[in-house]
Amino acid sequence: MPTVNNFWLHSSRSGQDFPTIPSRSTVVMVISILLVEDDERVADALVGALERMDYAVERAANGADALKANEPDLVLLDLGLPDMDGLDVLAKFRERSSVPVVILTARGNNDARVNGLRQGADDYVVKPFSLSELEARIEAVLRRTGLQAGGQSNHIEVGRLKINALAHVVEIDGREVHLARKEYDLLVVLASEPDRVFSRSDLLLKVWHTVWAGQSRTVDVHIGILRQKLGDTEMIRTVHGVGYALDVDRCKAD
Repeated sequence: MPTVNNFWLHSSRSGQDFPTIPSRSTVVMVISILLVEDDERVADALVGALERMDYAVERAANGADALKANEPDLVLLDLGLPDMDGLDVLAKFRERSSVPVVILTARGNNDARVNGLRQGADDYVVKPFSLSELEARIEAVLRRTGLQAGGQSNHIEVGRLKINALAHVVEIDGREVHLARKEYDLLVVLASEPDRVFSRSDLLLKVWHTVWAGQSRTVDVHIGILRQKLGDTEMIRTVHGVGYALDVDRCKAD
């Protein structure tokens, strides 16, 4: 298996089927990725691999160039940059945008992971990693933000509930619902597979990127807030002892 700087690279697709978000649009999308990586050999290999996955890729070799680039649909961010720490770049992205950011780094200790996620990263991938893992993680992040590579622009519509995943706009009965970031992400996960029961662990992993059961109360609190903002406490159904589901029949109710 070829390597670049101890970075596993292989071009095979994972072959895994991922759930798709229902779409009412027929506009084909090309997802843009900004790769922020100073190692030229690694960057060249990654750009080629990502382009074979049908992404449009722009590369920045340092933090300053990354912050001047046109805003992409997703950022792949190395932390060991020559001009500034990658976490500082992440902080500046978060000051102006909610663009999804996936950290790519050799800093694999738990404190580094937690710090990166708490500062606003959407996922954290430790080198070395396989391209199939990276592809799966990119697709998972894009699903949560309502985008799909090589797919269609996404408008999730479940009865009275409509989510414009490109504009991050949620409507119920034609009324716009203003949601915080995690509330929106939580609703997108539930609406992407309506009537599927998601456990608290599922939701913690998909929305908060953690599997620590001690944070399960966080899910309950956000579900309660989401129900209030949607104006229908029965739209998100509780399955006792299991988790939560978006109730399709309730979404269709007048």
